[in-house]
Amino acid sequence: MTVYLDYNATAPMRPEARAAMLAALDIGANASSVHSAGRAARSAIESAREDVAALVGGDGERLVFTSGGAEANTLAVTSAALAGAQRLIVGATEHASVIEAAKATGLPIELLPVNGGGVSDIDWLAARLRTWDAADGAPFVALMMANNETGVIQPIAEVSALVHAAGGRLHVDAVAAAGKIGLDMAALGADTLALSAHKLGAAQGSGALLYGEGVVLTRQIHGGGHERGLRAGTENLSGIAGFGAAAKIAAAALTQSAEGRDAAAARLTATGAVVLGDGAPRTAGVLCLAAEGFPAHLAVMALDLEGVMISAGSACSSGKVKPSGVLQAMGRDDLAPFSIRASGGWATTAQDWTRFADVWLLAHARHAARHAIKEVA
Repeated sequence: MTVYLDYNATAPMRPEARAAMLAALDIGANASSVHSAGRAARSAIESAREDVAALVGGDGERLVFTSGGAEANTLAVTSAALAGAQRLIVGATEHASVIEAAKATGLPIELLPVNGGGVSDIDWLAARLRTWDAADGAPFVALMMANNETGVIQPIAEVSALVHAAGGRLHVDAVAAAGKIGLDMAALGADTLALSAHKLGAAQGSGALLYGEGVVLTRQIHGGGHERGLRAGTENLSGIAGFGAAAKIAAAALTQSAEGRDAAAARLTATGAVVLGDGAPRTAGVLCLAAEGFPAHLAVMALDLEGVMISAGSACSSGKVKPSGVLQAMGRDDLAPFSIRASGGWATTAQDWTRFADVWLLAHARHAARHAIKEVA
């Protein structure tokens, strides 16, 4: 029995997204062309734009399609720097695309710390904003909606209230949250918000950045006037069409049960394993787990041999397995080398979680037995 629990890396493609992509491929035209086929391509893109925006309560008129979440995050962070920000505050557990984009600006960066559960320290942020130096420009804060490794959900609305009271701008990476929990960009108070198609069950290669009133974006890819002049290059018609279809079906089925995930977690923690982010609000399909003495790379390989596919922390580092910076920020350096992530989604069943737990328990027992034998020897 093959079980795929790596949705936070890439979700399996939804049938609706596949059908929309094939239909778009059959159009076979450039959306900038004025002939009938070109107009059909443009119509498909604009329909998808509205569906993607609707997933997060946004305005399709203020959405730019990108190549993915990383480009969307880069566009938001870089634009803020070019708009006058002189210092950046970035969540300590942010995705690498946000952290590296912030570093690339060359501006000073401050990390918004998290507690042991992975939730941002609101008191720290409030105190920091009270002492903000006007010479550093308007405050810019980047904070993800839900963590891609632990599933921990951040108090975005509270953060946005603080940031806006200080006259600042808030960027939200919603890649790991969209389609899993209900999102409303206006209610959250996000000035910019990033999304990715392949996390929703569409194809890799498409993303989006939504931006609010008063936000000025500076394009990073130059050329023609595509995407309202904010991103040059012929649009990825099939990818965008699939993105829209996945967003539309995800919006109609946001509720996910955590029952299977929690049942698996209960069985594994009975052996002494630790659930990271336990006690904090989390997305229902994510389980970040660490068992001291059972290295992450060995756990991933052992489960894969039994047909169960998971990740070690984030799967965004060219296939490398390395200690999680997220866990280090949470003060769990001791568990970072042992952390694994199982993540489900739209096609995951309770039986998948049961199979995951069965295989992990067997692999863990075998590893413990081998370790015991070596110690005796």
